[in-house]
Amino acid sequence: MNRTEHGRVGVVFNPSKIEEGDLRAAVDSVDAAVAAEARWYPTTVEDPGRGQAREALEAGCELVLVAGGDGTVRAVAEVLAGTDVPLGIVPQGTGNLLARNLDVPLGSVEKAVRRALEADTRSIDLGWVALDDEEDERGFAVMVGFGLDAKMLAETDDDLKSKAGWLAYVESLGRAVSSCEVVDLEYRLDDGAAQRAQAHTVLVGNCGTVQGGVALMPNAAPDDGQLDMLLVSSEGAAGWLDTLRSYVWDNGVRRLFAADDQVVDSDTASHVTASSVAVTLPAPQTFEIDGEEIGEVRTFRVRLDAGALRVR
Repeated sequence: MNRTEHGRVGVVFNPSKIEEGDLRAAVDSVDAAVAAEARWYPTTVEDPGRGQAREALEAGCELVLVAGGDGTVRAVAEVLAGTDVPLGIVPQGTGNLLARNLDVPLGSVEKAVRRALEADTRSIDLGWVALDDEEDERGFAVMVGFGLDAKMLAETDDDLKSKAGWLAYVESLGRAVSSCEVVDLEYRLDDGAAQRAQAHTVLVGNCGTVQGGVALMPNAAPDDGQLDMLLVSSEGAAGWLDTLRSYVWDNGVRRLFAADDQVVDSDTASHVTASSVAVTLPAPQTFEIDGEEIGEVRTFRVRLDAGALRVR
């Protein structure tokens, strides 16, 4: 699909991340005709994008651009899932996780808009997670889980994050590592029997790459129809060195030169795949969804909706 075939474009944007005038100017510079007909939907504190995405669908928009962070992208993706209307991303957040995994240009609004208007449309999977006793599921495009990643998010200073971007997470890493404790947990893959494990971090992902280009789940692909789960149990200097070796060498440098792309487990980091995952923890843990810390949970159930979201 090229730029002459989108029909009306809806633009959902977070005004705390980007000025409407700057965004309008970028769209106009790429395609003045699209800019003239576009519908504009700013998000609010009360509604991070779901209502705005519904309005765009009701207005007959055939492509929805979302300009904001991971939370805004996730909210819009929930609404567009299962429709034929594609999502185009103009990354304006700190993590920009889905944008990174889809190779969307970072750091240039105009380049991201051009990609969204001119690139081919593809279908990717969308994950859904139910927390504790909640009946409603929450969508995610990248990953969910507890442990180091979630604690790092909770420990990160918001003011520093606004100034330093994703590098602010590095500053909180030491506190997050020191607060991670290995716990006994139970998990179930698909319809299989319950299994027990010890871990301080469990991530269930649709995509595997996070800030800095680190591939936490090297074989995770957004369109492979399966979830990847990572369990990490590092303790002490030796344990963390083992995990670091696993990512930097076994699943990093080695893969660049090896004839196969198999993920190598270590004593402190293991990977499994499934279509659905259920986890029960002994006590509530800080939990994150697509890079957003959302509080503590004790149980979570994850499923995958294969090919549910169309993206540029």
